[in-house]
Amino acid sequence: MSVATMASANDLRNLALETFKPLPSTVPAVKDNPITDAKIELGKALFFDPRMSASGVFSCNSCHNLATGGDDNLETSIGHGWQKGPRNAPTALNSVFNEAQFWDGRAADLAEQAKGPVQAGVEMANTPDNVIATLTSMPQYVDWFKAAFEGEADPVTFDNFAKAIEAFEATLITPAPFDAWLNGDDQAMSELQLAGLEKFIDLGCASCHSGVNVGGHGYYPFGLIEKPGADVLPEGDKGRFAVTETVDDEYVFRASPLRNIALTAPYFHSGKVWDLKVAVEIMAESQLGEEIDGETADQLVAFLDSLTGALPTVTYPVLPAETAATPRPTGEVVPN
Repeated sequence: MSVATMASANDLRNLALETFKPLPSTVPAVKDNPITDAKIELGKALFFDPRMSASGVFSCNSCHNLATGGDDNLETSIGHGWQKGPRNAPTALNSVFNEAQFWDGRAADLAEQAKGPVQAGVEMANTPDNVIATLTSMPQYVDWFKAAFEGEADPVTFDNFAKAIEAFEATLITPAPFDAWLNGDDQAMSELQLAGLEKFIDLGCASCHSGVNVGGHGYYPFGLIEKPGADVLPEGDKGRFAVTETVDDEYVFRASPLRNIALTAPYFHSGKVWDLKVAVEIMAESQLGEEIDGETADQLVAFLDSLTGALPTVTYPVLPAETAATPRPTGEVVPN
C-alpha cells in the first residue's frame, strides 16, 4: 500500500469513527439487569423452549433463528394457529444495541420486548400466568431461576423470565470485518467495501444508519423524499403512529440496524423485497432522492457485506423435563 493510499485509508477511518463505533469486546451491561452466567444460561433455555408458547410449538428462536441470521427469513413470521404476523421479524443479533425494540420502537428494551411475542395472539398466544405455571411445574427451571435471581423470595416471575432472555440476547454479538477495520486492521475490508463505505457516508445513508449497530436508533418516515408504492410500503401499516397516535408519525419506523443485513432477507418492515441490491436502490430513491447507478449499488452492497459477523457459539440447551403438573398445550387451529 502506498503512503498516499495509507493516508487516504486513515482519513476514511477517522471519518468513519466520527459516525460509527466498533462492537465492544465484552458483553454490554443492560439497565437494571446485572448479567451473570446463571442468568445467561437460563435465558438461553427460555429462548429455545417452545413450551413458552400456548401451543408448545413456537419459541423465540422460531422467529429469531440464530442459525439463519437471527430472523426467520420469511416475509412475515408464522405464529399460533399458523397465522401470519403483520411485520417482518427483526434480527435478534446485536439487538441489545438498539435504542428501542420492534419496528415502531414500542418496547424500550429487550426485557420489555421479550414479553410481547409471548402474549401476542398471532405469535405465541400465551399468558404470563400460564408461563409461570409451566415454569414452576418443572423443578429444574425453579432451581435455575433461584440461581439466576439469587436471594429473591419469589424468583420465578414473568419479569425475571424477560430479564433472563434479555441477558442471553445481550451475548449475541457478532464482530465483523468492519469492526476489525475500525480497530485498525487495514486488511479487514476490500477496496470495493471501502469504496462502498465512502459512498455510504457521502450519500447520507449514515445520517440514519450510524452508531455501533449501524442503525437501530432514530425514527424516520419511510419515503422521506419519495414514498414507495404499496407493494413495498403497505398502506394499512402506519408504523409508529400506532404507538404515539401522532399524525406526524404516520409511516414512520425506527431505522433498521444493518449488521448482518446480508443474512436477513427479505427486507423492510413489510418483508416485500428479497434482493439486497434492490433494497439499497429503493432506500437511495425514497430516503435520499438519489437514483444510484449499478456500480454505486454494488459498492454499497459490498460495504454491507462487511457487516456480516461471527456468531458466538451457542450450544443447543437440554431443557427441563415436563411433569404431571405442566400445563398441556392448546390445540392448533389449522387454516382451511
